[in-house]
Parts: sequence; C-alpha cells; structure tokens
Amino acid sequence: MSTVTVPQTGAEPTVDGFAERLFGAVLGAQEVQAVYLGHRLGWYRALADHGSLTSVELADRTGTTERYAREWLEHQAVCGYLTVDLVDAAPTERRYTLPAAHAEVLVDEDSLAYVAPLARFVATVGQHLDHVAEAYRTGGGVSWAELGTDAREAQAEANRPLFLHQLGQELLPQVPDLHARLEAGARVADVGCGGGWSSIGLARAYPGVTVDGFDIDAPSIEMARRNAEAAGLTDRVRFHAEDGAEVEGHYDGVFAFECIHDLPDPVSVLAAMRRLAGPDGIVIVMDERVGEHFTAPGDELDRLMYGYSITACLPDGMAHRPSEGTGTVMRPSTLADYARRAGFARADVLPIENDFFRFYRLEV
Repeated sequence: MSTVTVPQTGAEPTVDGFAERLFGAVLGAQEVQAVYLGHRLGWYRALADHGSLTSVELADRTGTTERYAREWLEHQAVCGYLTVDLVDAAPTERRYTLPAAHAEVLVDEDSLAYVAPLARFVATVGQHLDHVAEAYRTGGGVSWAELGTDAREAQAEANRPLFLHQLGQELLPQVPDLHARLEAGARVADVGCGGGWSSIGLARAYPGVTVDGFDIDAPSIEMARRNAEAAGLTDRVRFHAEDGAEVEGHYDGVFAFECIHDLPDPVSVLAAMRRLAGPDGIVIVMDERVGEHFTAPGDELDRLMYGYSITACLPDGMAHRPSEGTGTVMRPSTLADYARRAGFARADVLPIENDFFRFYRLEV
C-alpha cells in the first residue's frame, strides 16, 4: 500500500464536499463490518475454496443461516467484492464468486496484500468504543486484554506475511553486519513478541538462530506457542510470559518489533534490552514509519496510525500506570529520547526500505 498525501488545495471547504467525504467514510465503515462478518463466519474462505456458491450452499458449508448469508452475499456483490452470475435469477439460485485477486487480499495469510486483518481489527475495536470514550473522560484506559481475542489475533495476522516472507529475506539483509551475525548463528531475544510470528520468521530465515520470545500477555504467548508448534520450530523457538523489563540473560541480538509505542514504560524495557545485549550485542527496534514531524493534513500512513492510536494503542498504554502515553504515532525523536534515557548513546535509523515500518539500531 502506498501512502498518499491529502491535498491542500487552498480553497475554502464546502458543506457538500465534506458531507460527501463523510458519507464515503460511512460506506467504507459498513464494508469493514461486512469483511469482519465474512472473515469471522468463514464465508470468504468457503468461497475461495469451493468456487461459486449460492446462499444455500454457503450456509450449508459454514453452518450458518441462509437468510443472513443471502443478504451478506447481495451486499458484497453490490459493493463489488463478489461477482454474481445471473442477477435476475431467483435470490436463492444466484451464484456468487470471489475473484482470485480479492481472495488474495481477504484469505491468503501469506500474501503481502493480505489486508483483511486490518478490517477485522477496526471492526472489533468498534465494539469497545463506549469503553474508550469513558477512558477519554476519566484519563483511564482500555487494555489489549480488554479488547480481546479478535484484536489480538488480527494484530498478529496483520504482520504475519512481513515476518515470514520479508524480514529475513529482504529487510534485515539490507544491514550486512546484522545479517551476517544472524547467518552465523545467534541467540536472539524477541521482546514483545505477541503471536510469535517475528520469532518464527527469524528462525525460519536463519537456521542457526535460536529465539526466546517474551510478552506480558499470556494469551498471546499461548498463541505463539501454537504457531511455533505448527511451524515445527519448537526446538529453536521458545516463548515466555514475562515482562520485557524483567528479562535476564545475554543475547547476540535483541529485537522489539512494533511494540515500543504500546508500552506504558518503554524506557525500562529498552534499558532491559541494553542489558540483554551487553557490550557486543545488537539492539534493533522496528516501529511505524510515521512522519518525522507532525503535519496536517497528513499522508495515509499517519492517518492510519492515528486511527490505531485513538482507538487502541493509546488507550492500552494509558491502562497501565505510570504511563508515557506514547500512542501509535511514535516519531523518531520520541524513540531517540526513550533510548537516551535507557542508557543508549543514540538511535540510528537503518537504511531498510519498507512502506510501513522504520528500523532503528540502538547504540551504547
């Protein structure tokens, strides 16, 4: 996905123009809700696996109710997500097809175009907006644990293709000494590992590497262990339900993938990462590639990350006290400040090209 800047035309905004924009957003929100249903109920998967289906066939294959399946299929066809063979056929006899290109975006977990988890995340967070609003009033928060399984799994799914198919194949090789260290065999700590795909991706890309993944969220660790077992990597990848700030040991490489901005106390975790790496270990942080400075209007990436921040990441950070209250939009200067306070001399931005993420190397 490329990022596009919202144009500054210099013209005065109009009522009709802004009303049209908001109406388009409403249509998009409804589509996101429909994607959530299609994902949650297995409807997209059934269509991808079995070709064209009627509403009766879809309901039978997924154990759902025909009348609901019919309405959803019609909505998806009207919105252009599905094609329908005979529009004029009887409602229960129309056959619907998920185009191959759409299937890759909606059900192919290994594709870098797999965007369905973002829709799943946005839809599930919407179920908690009343709690978020209350947190805004009181200064409290809404933790990842409160957001629940859907949010946890959607977040893990969103980054899975990058971790399994880009991290060790395209991204880290852009830093020769880091790539060489991992290729030679290394002991790695993955702090804030979530569903474990980052740890699994490192181990798959570098056969000599062993990885210890750490996360304070016990259900995420359980999910990570299941994923490692399915990947056949339990001999080299282990997961621990442990606060990153309290981890002990020594590692050749210490990574934190897209988690520092979520932490209520990022400085303590970064300080622990410095201790784990010792004088000769490498410390790498991957976080959102947001703009270096606040700009309004902003590009699509900043808009996306602020959307995550106001509904999930900032409320999660504020749910634990004391809290830095970082939010998703963690700019390079913010991370550099946290790194300095954690005892690092600097946080260098690495020359790794990726549309969504920025990689930092923290130096003592």
